[in-house]
Amino acid sequence: MGNAVLRSIHVHPAKAFRGLSLRRAEVEPWGLAGDRRWALIDDGGKVVTQREQPRLACAVAEPALGGGIRLSASGHPPLTAPVPRPGETMPVNLFGRKVEAVLASDAAHRWCSAYLGMPVRLVHLDDPATRRPVDPDYALPGETVSLADGYPLLVTTLSSLDALNAALAEGRHAEEGPLPMNRFRPNVVIEGTEAWDEDGWTRISIGAVGFRVARPSGRCVVTTVDQETAVRGREPLYTLARLRRRDGRLLFGQNLVPLTTGTIQVGDPVRVHL
Repeated sequence: MGNAVLRSIHVHPAKAFRGLSLRRAEVEPWGLAGDRRWALIDDGGKVVTQREQPRLACAVAEPALGGGIRLSASGHPPLTAPVPRPGETMPVNLFGRKVEAVLASDAAHRWCSAYLGMPVRLVHLDDPATRRPVDPDYALPGETVSLADGYPLLVTTLSSLDALNAALAEGRHAEEGPLPMNRFRPNVVIEGTEAWDEDGWTRISIGAVGFRVARPSGRCVVTTVDQETAVRGREPLYTLARLRRRDGRLLFGQNLVPLTTGTIQVGDPVRVHL
């Protein structure tokens, strides 16, 4: 794996909204700077994702000055949501676990509700250093995470995507492939490895930044959503069920926890530490 390099970097400023590609990013203890610090909740305080609302794939949240986000979508005038002033937090239900977050502005709530056609509110994770620990079954003491599904970063490899697409092409739903990497909504994508090499990783470095490989990523229905059209299909879950089922989970990619902080950029060398 001596020629492995970082091929691309992706952040999702608002959870479940369209991903953005970067040339470089700052690695913080809880993930990439600006990644998944915002999310939508329904009337019951439950986080709304593409699992329930695939249309979020076509909504864009871009970084704005001061840590805010600029919301935009076809047919809707853009709106900038500033970081809420420090104040009272409210409990948010993220996959059955409670996370304290701060409500955004009423204007942001109205924009998001109008886009989805259902009442939702926008919330901001004000203090990722203390609000949400990584799953204790797979964490080291003190590790925290933003509003990502469970871990600070997700890494995928181009070679494994190629292998998956080759298997998909021979399967029942070949017309749905080949699939692009954005179906898996990774933070970092690596090229120059062999397919499924990542199954054996325990620690890697990207440039000068080190990461612990915490756990393989179990994939859900979000991977079946076309990130350009929001249309839902059956792949890649059908092929992953044939190819990558482990202990009842369909695996693609690995979850990472930073061991150090720093800057990563496209083209950085990637090393595996045994």
